[in-house]
Amino acid sequence: MNKIFSLTVLLLSIVSLQLFSIKAASAEKAILAGGCFWCMESDFEKLEGVSDVVSGFTGGEIPNPTYRGNHDGHYEAVEITYDPAVVDYQGILDHYWVNIDPFDASGQFCDKGSSYLSAVFVSNNQEKLLAEQSKKKVIAMFPGETVVTPILTVSTFYPIKGAESHHQDFYINNPIRYKAYRWNCGRDKRLKAIWGDLATVN
Repeated sequence: MNKIFSLTVLLLSIVSLQLFSIKAASAEKAILAGGCFWCMESDFEKLEGVSDVVSGFTGGEIPNPTYRGNHDGHYEAVEITYDPAVVDYQGILDHYWVNIDPFDASGQFCDKGSSYLSAVFVSNNQEKLLAEQSKKKVIAMFPGETVVTPILTVSTFYPIKGAESHHQDFYINNPIRYKAYRWNCGRDKRLKAIWGDLATVN
């Protein structure tokens, strides 16, 4: 009886590991910058097919940038883990554009400075092609505006961690402060003004 039970447990463990491996293998990542990473994290974690969003920095040359320390040259960005069987990279891009101001050359919404600029970071030729095509569609939608969001080659992504890890899931852990910040920043008001019914405002 004990041998049968042990064999059953072993078989179930093997099946679980195989299913986990399949799920892990199917997950893909995207890195995007759209101003405050609190807001980007909130916006993308609500998208079906996204399993995780991590706040951090990328795009600069300084290693191990920190929020309170030196992050010159880096963008505030998010690393998005998603299941391409549920939402593909095109879907990620579609959701991205309607959650940023692609015309702001000085930052995003109330946050100004180079670290708050928008950018799409691509890791291969297929992502680059899709990103460039999606940008062209946005340009065509707004012929009187200049879309300033660049398509850049992905570089090392540095997650916020350690003493600054409270920035992760900030909208969940500090809902009142987050909502007050987002409202005072005018993010949703501006998104609605740009994108109308396409905006996915909270």
